[in-house]
Amino acid sequence: MEQYNTNQAPVSENRTEDGSMDLKALIYLCLANWKWFALSLIVCLGFACLYILRTPNVYTRNASIMMKDDKKSGNFTGEISEAFSSMGISSSSYNVINEMKALQSPTNVQEAVRRLDLNTSYRTKGTFHDNTLYGINNPVKVTFLDASDASASLTLTLQGDSSYVVSKMAMRDEEYDQEIEGACGDTLLTPLGRIVVNRSVSVADWDGEVIVGHTSVIRAARSCAGRLSVDLADKNATIVNLSYNDVSVQRADDFINTLIGVYNEKWIQDKNQIAVSTSMFINERLALIEEELGSVDKDISSYKSEHLIPDIKAASNMYMAQANTAALNEVELNNQVYMAKYIRNYLTESSELKLIPAISGIGGSTVSQQINNFNEKLLQRNTILANSSLNSPAIQDMDAALLAMRSAIVTSIDNELVTLQEQIKSQQRYGSKATSQMASNPDHAQHLLDVERQQKVKEAIYLFLLQKREENELSKAFTAYNTRVIAPPYGGDAPTSPRRSMILLVALVLGLAIPFAVLYLRNMLETSIKGRADLEGKCSIPFLGELPLCSKKSRRKMLKLFRKGKSPASYDVVKKGSRNQINEAFRILRTNFEFVSGKSSGQVSIVTSYNAGSGKSFVTNNLAISLAIKDKKVLIVDCDLRKGATSKFYGSPREGLSQYLGGYSDSIDQYLIQHPDHETMQILPVGTIPPNPTELVSHERFAALIAELRTRYDYIFLDCPPVEIVADTAIIERCADRTIFVVRSGLLERSMLPILENDYKMGKYKNLTLVLNGVELATRGYGYGRYGYGYSYGYGGDGDGYYSNK
Repeated sequence: MEQYNTNQAPVSENRTEDGSMDLKALIYLCLANWKWFALSLIVCLGFACLYILRTPNVYTRNASIMMKDDKKSGNFTGEISEAFSSMGISSSSYNVINEMKALQSPTNVQEAVRRLDLNTSYRTKGTFHDNTLYGINNPVKVTFLDASDASASLTLTLQGDSSYVVSKMAMRDEEYDQEIEGACGDTLLTPLGRIVVNRSVSVADWDGEVIVGHTSVIRAARSCAGRLSVDLADKNATIVNLSYNDVSVQRADDFINTLIGVYNEKWIQDKNQIAVSTSMFINERLALIEEELGSVDKDISSYKSEHLIPDIKAASNMYMAQANTAALNEVELNNQVYMAKYIRNYLTESSELKLIPAISGIGGSTVSQQINNFNEKLLQRNTILANSSLNSPAIQDMDAALLAMRSAIVTSIDNELVTLQEQIKSQQRYGSKATSQMASNPDHAQHLLDVERQQKVKEAIYLFLLQKREENELSKAFTAYNTRVIAPPYGGDAPTSPRRSMILLVALVLGLAIPFAVLYLRNMLETSIKGRADLEGKCSIPFLGELPLCSKKSRRKMLKLFRKGKSPASYDVVKKGSRNQINEAFRILRTNFEFVSGKSSGQVSIVTSYNAGSGKSFVTNNLAISLAIKDKKVLIVDCDLRKGATSKFYGSPREGLSQYLGGYSDSIDQYLIQHPDHETMQILPVGTIPPNPTELVSHERFAALIAELRTRYDYIFLDCPPVEIVADTAIIERCADRTIFVVRSGLLERSMLPILENDYKMGKYKNLTLVLNGVELATRGYGYGRYGYGYSYGYGGDGDGYYSNK
């Protein structure tokens, strides 16, 4: 591509070979649009500051507790676990994760909310947001007697005489616009139901409005659970960290402490379930056996009194020793049979899954171990059921396993009973043998022996149950909390939300990123020609130069002058002796044009483009002025017989080229207009817009006119309509020596370059050259800053693009 010197530095389209913008061009693009970045930063930072001001400060309070192992929790089981193992009081397997879930279970959270009355909130109006009142800062306590599960709100105006006014009441999306007066401590009937208002002792002198909100315990608990976090400090430790977020530090501390207390109480209740069940069973059996033992004692006393029986043991010591040994063994075996039958009846009389009383003395250790395992499994199942339902697959699987275990226990007890019966028969045979040897003893001795044997059995059972009852009470009394507070609620004085520095940083990044992204995408999606870089490598047409875009202020000023009909000199941007950017750009354009034109006079050049509004008339007028400054004789012929854009710069005379071509006169001189500032420059306006412009320019008078004008002027510029729109330009081009093709930055699509290149190679236009018009430039070193001019081609606008922005 043939190129000529230029100092312009286009910023709008410095692209790499793959079509992306290089870094330098991107930086200049951002600097050129610094106002948008400033506006975006102001807006984003303003919204960020407004968000920070309108968002209440949220504080994070933390606490740490250590979950103790059940077997080491100090519930007396650690020291006498062997003694109590026969009762089934041993704990279930320990799982910290399960305890963490239990700690934050809905039941515990709801109980904490209920104790602290967190389902009722108190606020006062602040400058940017409401301020929360709680604890020592809360001047009042409101109790809703009839709206326990409903969402309600009211405004309470406290007065100095222990009275108040209730207003702005609302419940279930219904508002009540009325005011009700009441006295503190009294029950007040309102549309929300009965309420009781009590003044706080800590804030007794409060006068003002308090906004009271009430909701259900379940909703409040759901909100608290969402702000609660429970995490394990270390996978190998049993220390649990609790974190809670709240706008009130005191309320956060109270919630954490209350939740830990509720959990400990629930844990102790759960662990004492076995002991409570065993205690009930022992008390029932003691009452029954005490009654039976009293009856046996009464029978022995009555029998001896009636029959005057002395102490027969002295008479039969030798035989009684043997009988006593057999009797003692039989008593122990009967105890085991009794207990085994009771446990079996306890299991078979009901299908409900319940804890089995753990009492030793059944005999084999297998049955006791099975009962212990069953109780442990049942406790695990009840713990899981507290946070689940009976339809849960895990609960159903555990129920099936428990039923199988209970069936196995019954089978084991049956086997144990058979064994015990055989042992009893063996002892009875041994005792009968000893008794038969007492042939000399009367029948009374035998009767007393039987009665006394029953007495000993009852006494042994009674003493056994008394011992187990005391052991069970000791276990309940020594049950300790499952947790130990490692660190009470603590936290910093600075709020954790909103995070001011992070919000401001995000706002700063967005303030820079949004305009950057818009500018970048706009340039990447731009399909029109924006700068000289878009022509390089795609177009081999000789390039005369590029003209920068002038400021909006200059465009508005020239448009105002144009509409007022001011002097044509008011529209000229090229001034003699001026060193501004636009003048330098036209000097470069003039130099390149003179180079390609040569030194011969009478040069005729047409100025055209593809698009209306490309700035043909502007380029023509100011290029002619730049040549006139060098004392060149220059003529501008407005050949746009349809709009006459150039003629509008000079007042749109009513006579001109159309009258001459129409044969109204044979002299062209009467239609020529002298430029007011340049003696060597003249303009031939259109005159009256003719109805047949194509026929006029194709007439031989037009060619003859151009030939005559060649002899008078050094340079003749023919301002023509856009090509491909009308046929006038193609006809006029026959009389010209060269074609100046104006390409407007941001107007001509890149897809048109191959068509223009093909026209150039096919020689469709004589000595075709390009001028790039309306380029946005960046100030860097020696060159051009932001400046420009505006124009819009006359087809539907005012003039040939002189006065519009783009």
